[in-house]
Order: sequence, then C-alpha cells, then structure tokens
Amino acid sequence: MKISYNWILEYLITDKKPEELDTILTNIGLEVEGMEDWISVKGGLRKVITGEVKTCKLHPNADKLFLTTVDIGSGDHLRIVCGAPNVKAGQKVAVAIPGAVINLKGENFEIKRSKIRGEISEGMICAEDELGLGDSHEGIMVLPEDTPVGIPAHEVFHVEYDTVFEIGLTPNRIDGGSHFGVARDLNAYFNMFKPSSISLPSVEEFKVDNDSRHIPVVIENESDCIRYSGLTISGVDVKESPEWLKNRLKAIGLSPLNNIVDITNYVLHESGQPLHAFDADKIAGNKVIVRNLPEKSKFITLDEEERELSSSDLMICDVEKGMCIAGVFGGSGSGVTDQTQNIFLESACFNPVAIRKTARRHDLHTDASFRFERGSDPDITVWALKRAALLMKQLAGGTISSEIVDVYPRKIEKQVVKVSYDNINRLTGKEINRKDIKTILASLDIVITDSDRDTFTCTVPTYRVDVSREADIIEEILRIYGYNNIEVPNKVNSTLSFFERPNKEKVINTVSDMLSGAGFTEIISNSLNPGSWYRESPDFDNDSLVMLANPLSSDLDCMRQTLLYGGLSSISRNINRQNPDLRFFEFGTCYFLKKGQHPENIVENYLEKLDLDLFITGTETPENWNNITRKTDFYIIKSAVEIILEKLGLDCDSFNITERKQDYYTEGLELSIKGDLIAHFGKISKKYLEKQEIKQDVFYGHIEFDTVLNKLKQITISFSELPKYPSVRRDLALLVDKEVRFDQIKKLSFRTEKDLLRQVGLFDVYESESLGKNKKSYAVSFILRDDKRTLTDKIIDKVMKKLVEVFEKEIGAQIR
Repeated sequence: MKISYNWILEYLITDKKPEELDTILTNIGLEVEGMEDWISVKGGLRKVITGEVKTCKLHPNADKLFLTTVDIGSGDHLRIVCGAPNVKAGQKVAVAIPGAVINLKGENFEIKRSKIRGEISEGMICAEDELGLGDSHEGIMVLPEDTPVGIPAHEVFHVEYDTVFEIGLTPNRIDGGSHFGVARDLNAYFNMFKPSSISLPSVEEFKVDNDSRHIPVVIENESDCIRYSGLTISGVDVKESPEWLKNRLKAIGLSPLNNIVDITNYVLHESGQPLHAFDADKIAGNKVIVRNLPEKSKFITLDEEERELSSSDLMICDVEKGMCIAGVFGGSGSGVTDQTQNIFLESACFNPVAIRKTARRHDLHTDASFRFERGSDPDITVWALKRAALLMKQLAGGTISSEIVDVYPRKIEKQVVKVSYDNINRLTGKEINRKDIKTILASLDIVITDSDRDTFTCTVPTYRVDVSREADIIEEILRIYGYNNIEVPNKVNSTLSFFERPNKEKVINTVSDMLSGAGFTEIISNSLNPGSWYRESPDFDNDSLVMLANPLSSDLDCMRQTLLYGGLSSISRNINRQNPDLRFFEFGTCYFLKKGQHPENIVENYLEKLDLDLFITGTETPENWNNITRKTDFYIIKSAVEIILEKLGLDCDSFNITERKQDYYTEGLELSIKGDLIAHFGKISKKYLEKQEIKQDVFYGHIEFDTVLNKLKQITISFSELPKYPSVRRDLALLVDKEVRFDQIKKLSFRTEKDLLRQVGLFDVYESESLGKNKKSYAVSFILRDDKRTLTDKIIDKVMKKLVEVFEKEIGAQIR
C-alpha cells in the first residue's frame, strides 16, 4: 500500500522528516517496506530557468535553425541554437542550461555546451514535451509576458516533491489502509510526548439543494449488505481533474481519469471507504436493488469482459439488470463517462467473507475489494458521501438533488471490552503508567466508559474490526507505547520439560547443521501448488489431493504432496540468475486426503507427513586452478542420503535396496526396512526438468522423516570403548558376472564372517572384453579386527579362504 508524505501532512501537524516517520511507522505496526521520492514533473525541472529571448536570427549554415541570445538573469546572455519555428525575440521561455537532463522521446538527454553546425550553443529552449509538462512538440513553450527572468522553472510551474511510503499492511490492520488511518496512528504516537488531536475533514457545509432526483434503495440480501447509503448529484460537468487532485493520485500510483472518478478514489485513499459513482440516467426504473442474481448469469464488467456470475455474488442492480459486482468491480453499462450529467453516488459496507469469495472467484482484486474483504467501517459511509459530494460540487458543479438514502437493517454495535491492569502488566512485561494507557487509548478512539482501581471497560470503534478481546486492547497499548521501551529483564524464568525420544526438533536441527556444514542451503517452498502438476503426473494419487475451497489463485489451488516441485522451482530460479551449482535441502510437511471419510471428525480425513528432500545440481566443487571440476552424479546424492541415515543411527547395511520406478526418475533406488520405505533417490527425468525450464542434470533424494523418527524409537544407543588392537586389510580381485552387485558381496561377506570382519569396501571396477563375455572385475577391500587380541596371519588367511570359498560357491566368483 502506498502512502504519500504530503497527503499525511494535510491531517497531521509534525516537523518529522520522511526518514524519521519511516522508523516510527514500523515501530507502531505499519511496517515500511520501501520509500521513494516522487516528483509531479519528470526530472523536477532541475537546472531549467526562465529566460527572455533577446535576439533571434537565421543560422548561417542551416535553413531551419536559429541563432538566439537569451537572458537568464545571470548578467551574460546565453548563445543558444534553436530549431523551433515559433521562436522570436521578446519571448519568455524555459531554458535548460548545461547539466540539465531532458527527456527526449522517452530517453534522458543531458544538455551540454556544444557546437551545432559550427555555432556555439550553451543550452536549450524547451518545448512542452521536453519539460514533461505536456505532449506538444510543435514548437518551444512560450511563457506569459509577466514571467520573471532568472527564476527556477519548478517555481513557475509549481512542481510538487513528495515521498511515498510502501507499507506492508497486515490483513488485520485495515484501519491503517488509508492516509487518515496512518495519520491517526502517528498522532497517537506523538500524543505520548505532546498533546495533539486529529480529525477527518469537516463536512458541516454539506446541504441538500433539492430532492428532485430521489432514488430509493432496497436491500434484499441483508446478510451480505450491512449498510447502503447513497445520494444523487445532478448537472455535473465531467472533465479533467485539477492538478492538486491528479498529483495526489499519481503519487500513490493511480492514473487520473476524470474529476468524478478521481474524487471517489481520493476519498477511498483518504478515509478507507470505497465509493462508486453510477450514471443516474442509466439506472432503469429509478431504483437501486442490492441482491443476488441467478447462477451463471452473464455480466460485462468495466474491463469489457463478460463474466459468469455465481448465485453467491452480491450485485448492485436496477429493476432490469445488474450494474455492479458489489464491493469488487463496476459494470460497463452504468459507469461514469464524459457524457454523464447526473450521478448516483454509493457508499456501502458489505460482508467481508462474501466480498472475498467473489473477488477470488472472478480473480478481480481492486482497491475497493482490498478494503471490503478485510472489513470496512459501517459508521463512515454517510461521512464519505458528504465528503465526496462537497468535492464534486466544488470541482464538477451540479446540485445535490436528493436526501441521503441510508439503509442500515441491523446496526453493528461497538465492541465492549473489559481490561485488567494486572493483565496489561503481565502481558507487556512492564508496569505502564495508567495515564499513558488512557492517553494511548483516547488517541486511538477507544473510549473508556467505566473504570475502577483494578480494571476498566472500554468501547472500540467500529473501524477496528480486529479488536475484540482484552489481549487486543493490550496489543494496541503496547504497539503505541513502543516494544523497544520494554526493558529486557535481569532474570530468565524457565520450566523443566520432558521430551519423548527421539526429540523431533533436536533431530531436525542435528541433520540441518550437518547438511549446512556439507555445503547445503536450506530452502522453504510454498505449501500451495497448482493442482495441474499432480493431475498431469502418474506419480501422484489424484484422489488424495487436498484441494482448497477458496484458492488465492488457480495456480495455488491445492496442498502439496511432495517437496519436489518446490525444490525444482528454486533450482530454476537460481540457474536463471547465474547460480548453477546448487545443493538444497528442505524439511516440509506434505498433505493427503485419506480414502475413508469420517464425517463426524473432519480432521481424521487428512494426513500430514514430514519429509526431508535433497537436491544437487551443477559441479561438485567450485571451478579452481588447483582441482579438477567434476559434475555431480548419482553417487553423490546416494552418499548424502546414506550419511544422514547413518548419522541418525540407522544401519545402511540392513536396508533392502531395490530399483525405484518413478516417472520423475531416469534412474533411481529405494531403501526400505521390513517393508517400510525409508528413502529413495535418483536422477530427475528430462520431462520434469523441462517443465521448470532446467537444462542441466538434477539429482534428488527423498527421506520419509516420520518413518525414520519411528525407527529411531526402536534403536538402543550403546557405548563401546575404542579398539586396543590394530585392524588388518586384505584385498581381493573378484571376477564376477555383470549382474552381480557389490551389495550382494558385502552382505555375503558379513554373513560368512560375523566376528572379525569390520568393513567391506569397493575401490575399483574393471570391465573389458578380455575378461570374458558379460564379466567384470571388482577390487574389494576387507578390514579385519579382533577386539581381544592381535590377529595372526594364520587366522587372517583362514578367514580369507572361507570368504573366497563362499564367493565361488554363491556368486560364481573367480579370484584373479
């Protein structure tokens, strides 16, 4: 949300600079995400000065150029070559002197002292478009004869300089969704130090001129239309808005349209109350009806797009048709045009839930829906009407031709909250002066109606839709008082707590620390995904998708079933920003709809599962002169997964390893224990990479972390002292069939020698036609150790002989 500094100063008296307000706003809960300078004229007319053309004659070397001398009040006359056909001696003009930056056809051009066709030119006499004051380029801009010479042009053209705050407004703080709302919070802060007051602009001058154009209002859907106010103004002149109004809107990023529409936008951003102006002559039957139209009714909105309505969409209608999607978007057939002479002005309060659903359903997000779906103030509708009507009479003429029609079926009562001083002290951690508490609440329009020694009762204004409990009142006190004013205590209170083993958070932190130390970066991806990702893939069960009832957009309409897509999106984003060597990990929850439904307990219908996913792509190590650059491969992701499982205490030798057949894998393996899937990993297929526009190999590892945590409960941690006796290594070169895996050799070795064998490793694989058809050679190392004595050659040879015999018998191995 954009907030103009100059606009705030219309309500608030302060000498604070924008940079100071930046910090104050953030401290009181209106976080400033950015600040930028705004100028009503591009470039601000810097180094542009008024001057008078003293002489003008034809250029000796060009037919269409003139040599001029211009007085800019500095004493010496500037020699300027000018190509404008309307330049004449005696004219008052705007002169860009050397150093000025002029915008020519969308590109900035710095004025310099130069030679043009052999003649010195010391500046430039400017046209409207070059100054940013218009679109004309037919000739230079001639100023009025009484314009003083030698004054900055920005003083002549009243250039406005402003600072615009970009405020990250949280959904609960819509009371700060206007310039007055922001000024009100600032005033509450300043009131802590010096008494001050603030109020909305007065509308006491409002009066009805006649009642010749009364348009009655009927609310058929009272649950979605809380309050509806309106009046008519006749005989208006729709035209361009004055500069001050256009500047206010331009500063916050709005494009001025005409005086009527601009006034409605102005009042919206001033007070937070959306307004809508209808062409009164287009209201059939001279009656406004707030109702719902039948399902699948057609309606053309202001953007000329035909939309299919839901029967839940609240509409503003006349007796024949819909005119506007209430609180969201106007219709093309009833809006204000240049030919409009009579208008009906609407100021209403709608049900936030209904407006939010309609806006999401039609993917329409407007300034009005932004306010309504967060909760607007029902008590400000009439004030906003009067404010807008007075501005329209001032800027568009006309007469107020009806009494205000105000339909308010069920009045919204103000919240009454009882607050304890002890609870204020307990929750804030400090005993705040009671006088300060009352000052803060009064500044926020929260009225204390009753109080005693220990408690007080207060009434909350209707625009504070987020304040309904004692804790909310205390939060309001604290944010204005200042979180930074709460001292850090000298002692820390804590309680002993017991955690079941394994401690889930501790395990996650252990793994995270290990991965971070290994060069991985943790990512957090969106838990909302496009449902199309899952429906287009055979890897996922569409029946278990958890779909959102009211998605933010069609691209985020279901809960994720895997962390894979989020990781690939992060990889694609980084590669596109020239960061191709990546190692990511993510802990995240995935969501599933269970097969059997439990209508009596809806929570039982869903399953949440914690996963850990790893992503590796690019090169293994950064490019450097003293090492060989090697691309990541399947074995790096395999090693990463196994190291994590070993770190947690699982024995990887006990895993059952099988091929993982998955559409998103080109090649993959899975690890399981007693039928329980523990992990899988592999190389992502080209089809999945192309969806994310990734053109390099990506290796992916997935660990079923909930399953791992359950397995850890079954593990008993034991201690053994370091071995006293040395280990011995022996190597064998085994000629085996190509189908034989090293894993078979490893398991067979440990099954054969359970006492002395400690490790089995593969340090070379050799394949050649000279070995025989479908043969390969494994170079395998064996580490032997006896924890009770030093091994002798006799014992070692006996063990190795037994292993060779088993290899020959079980897998047909030959010793090379």
